[in-house]
Amino acid sequence: MAGKRFRVAADIGGTFTDIVVQDIARGQCFAYKTLSTPENPARAVIRGIEAALPKGADLEFFVHGTTVGLNALLTRNGAKTALLTTDKFRDIYAIQGNDRGEIFSIRWNKPEPLVPLEHTYTVRERISAKGEIVEPLNYSDLDAIAEAARNEGFEALAICLLFAFRNPIHELQIEEYLARRLPGVAIALSHRVSPEWREFERTSTTVMDSYLAPVVRSYLELLVAELEQRLPKKRELYVMESNGGVMSSASAITSPLQTLLSGPVGGAIGGKALSASTGRPNLICIDMGGTSFDASLIIDGRPSSSNETKIEGLPVQMSVVDIHVIGAGGGSIAWEEADALRVGPQSAGSVPGPICYAKGGVDPTVSDANIVLNRLDSANFPENEISLDPESAERALGAMGAKFGLAAHEMAQGIVDIINAKMADSIRTITVRRGIDPRDFSLVAFGGAGPSQAAALAEELEIDEVLIPVHPGAFSAWGMLQTDLRRDFKETLYGFWDLIEADLVEDRFAGLENQGRAYLAAEGMDETDISIERSADFRYHGQEYVLTIPIRPGSLDKDLVQSDFDRAYDRQYGHSSPGARIEMANIRVSAIGRLRKPEIAAPSEAEAGPRRNRKVYFSGMLRETAVLDRADINYDAIVDGPAIIEEGTATTLLPPGWTARLVDGGHLSLKREEKE
Repeated sequence: MAGKRFRVAADIGGTFTDIVVQDIARGQCFAYKTLSTPENPARAVIRGIEAALPKGADLEFFVHGTTVGLNALLTRNGAKTALLTTDKFRDIYAIQGNDRGEIFSIRWNKPEPLVPLEHTYTVRERISAKGEIVEPLNYSDLDAIAEAARNEGFEALAICLLFAFRNPIHELQIEEYLARRLPGVAIALSHRVSPEWREFERTSTTVMDSYLAPVVRSYLELLVAELEQRLPKKRELYVMESNGGVMSSASAITSPLQTLLSGPVGGAIGGKALSASTGRPNLICIDMGGTSFDASLIIDGRPSSSNETKIEGLPVQMSVVDIHVIGAGGGSIAWEEADALRVGPQSAGSVPGPICYAKGGVDPTVSDANIVLNRLDSANFPENEISLDPESAERALGAMGAKFGLAAHEMAQGIVDIINAKMADSIRTITVRRGIDPRDFSLVAFGGAGPSQAAALAEELEIDEVLIPVHPGAFSAWGMLQTDLRRDFKETLYGFWDLIEADLVEDRFAGLENQGRAYLAAEGMDETDISIERSADFRYHGQEYVLTIPIRPGSLDKDLVQSDFDRAYDRQYGHSSPGARIEMANIRVSAIGRLRKPEIAAPSEAEAGPRRNRKVYFSGMLRETAVLDRADINYDAIVDGPAIIEEGTATTLLPPGWTARLVDGGHLSLKREEKE
């Protein structure tokens, strides 16, 4: 295989790092899993690539999703950051917004800011709402700030001045002045990070970018250096963005915030590709790994997305694929509190891992429960890394069960039932609570632990079909191979829709489009592979928040845009006010560069091997259960439950009353038998 060309994707999780390799000539994909290395995530990536690629292979394309930035934020291990804002506006970030996160909770507290008030500084200057200079920049204030930064040892500086999104001149002057005096300090300017109105939200976004910049930069530089040393034929290193596109590592270093949700997004993009190939427009995608459970929606063939999100209660102004994340995975720890059983959100991770991994873990986990129920064996774990120890898991669950008067297998079933209930509630959060009926969707289950829980989740939510995609344990990495380059640009353009001039809107859109084309050209994209998507934010006059409406290319039809907004509002809230006055707030442009990629070949059929059986617990009863390899299932075969379908990256549990068959693309369709 020496000299062959490959495309590679890596998904770094809390427990496992997943590698998917595609042979460019044949289109075939192969998956590999390795234990993550939290102390140096790049080490697991390199180890996985070296194990997955044949010697002498040419790495044509490499993309990866990372949770380095997100983990730094969640654990508050980001850079020591200072904030600089306009004089007399020092408290914007500390006061935060005027909304109450939990309006009925008497114990609710505002989210802890990433920069405390004592690390917030001001400078005398003022730009008006129209972008005019009201008070020139006072440079003498900057010397004191530079001195404080050196004394305090700040690693990053966030600069967010009033109305800088209208006129950035003062932010640019401050950057030029302080960059010479504070070498090595990462400086983020709000008009670059988020040129959009809402002062607190813009400040929060800029601070978060600064907070993550040194951490993300250090990780990416280390990974690039490792790849150059170990894989000398490496091409450009790409990183998944929160919006579902990819960018070069150089761009990621300068825009670290865009990598915040980089890890989970690959699964949603894979879901989009699966929707197109199977003809199923509406999907609920669930990614259950060792540490977390991520849920997202594909509606009418497109991932559900938004232009703002909250992380740890702090707002972030950026385009993101909507992903709901909870702490629920195969490594979620079962524990006792107030004579009741709890599961998660704490995870055993990769170190020490579940008890059954025999790597020092002492707390029972969901994986231990599935081992005791005889639902898992070593088939879906990395070779030479994990040798399962079911006896220790059973002893631990037996000891825990004794406190509740339960046998080990009853305790195990209780753990599985609790984690399933938590995951079902997470799915209801993004469906039922938004007026969406999950019964109108197919459930796509992936991640190392997802296929083993999928049928139970579908029964809980009354969903009739479950799809287990190819390489389910590494499906997020598989999805990354379906992505394109993308960068989003935005500008606040406020006014009544009936009064604002169409020519002005067209002119501003053209300016953003030029920025997008220039960015993609700098990334090496050919003009023929560039496409542009327009949208704008609207609201009814007198309302606070907006809906983003796609704007068709060509001449601007204002009446058509108004009717599109009315329909979108009715779809979102169940009512609308056709003919009522609307306001435009922001315009947006997505610049997309199509990456040329080969078609992914469906797995080839194989001759069915001999089936084996083992006794597995279902509903508290041991049932004789067929165990078969997924590679042995051909397109004309129908598998009746109970059955266990094993493969290299995951185990699929097919309960009694369910059937499984292959569909286009090699994906596995699980369906409940109709009840009379």
